Amino acid sequence: MEKENVNEIKSKIKAVLFDLDGTLTDTEKYYQTAWPKALKHFGYEMEDWMPLKLRSLGRPFAPRQFKEWFGEDFDYYKVREYRKGLVEEMVKETGIPLKPGAKEILIWLREQGILTALVTANTYSRAERYLKKIGLFDYFDKLICADMVELGKPAPDSYAYACKVLDLDPKETFAVEDSPNGVTSAYEAGCNVIMVPDLTQPDEELVRKLYCKVDKLIDIVEIIKGL
Repeated sequence: MEKENVNEIKSKIKAVLFDLDGTLTDTEKYYQTAWPKALKHFGYEMEDWMPLKLRSLGRPFAPRQFKEWFGEDFDYYKVREYRKGLVEEMVKETGIPLKPGAKEILIWLREQGILTALVTANTYSRAERYLKKIGLFDYFDKLICADMVELGKPAPDSYAYACKVLDLDPKETFAVEDSPNGVTSAYEAGCNVIMVPDLTQPDEELVRKLYCKVDKLIDIVEIIKGL
């Protein structure tokens, strides 16, 4: 791409903000398996649709959701710790698979001088460890994690904070998400949201929150070129 075209792009979109699980890595499926197993270990049964509601669901929303489903006595943090252990076992056994085009889109954005940030429901220590394990850590200008903000997704705090530390107006960013909670978080923060669906397609209500939907991460290149 010619330099003058790059400058034109940067004048409109100056950063791309990425979710991790289900967006850059094909790990959301681990949680979909681990949550029901963890619940069963403690004597609870999850219906098939329940784990899908938990994608990118942060605090305090996740604990509230479980109490709504299973009662006020439900010990969310004890069950979550067991679930975390199950996910770690899966990671050790099968690794952390990347979504198609994950590394390629990050390389391309860096070549264009467009900022990148990770905006994840993970803690910083876990996000850093995973990114280093899959060789993506050095491709991000900032990591924005759940332990840096008061409210997790679907609240806008994470994306609003990302824009603040990057010193950008949200409208100067694309936020790339795979789940309803993530999309809502980015949309409420004022970002332009690109959805790359993972386990489910967006419904009519969610579509209204999107700048666009794409099938693959690498499709973002053509969107930015076309601005």
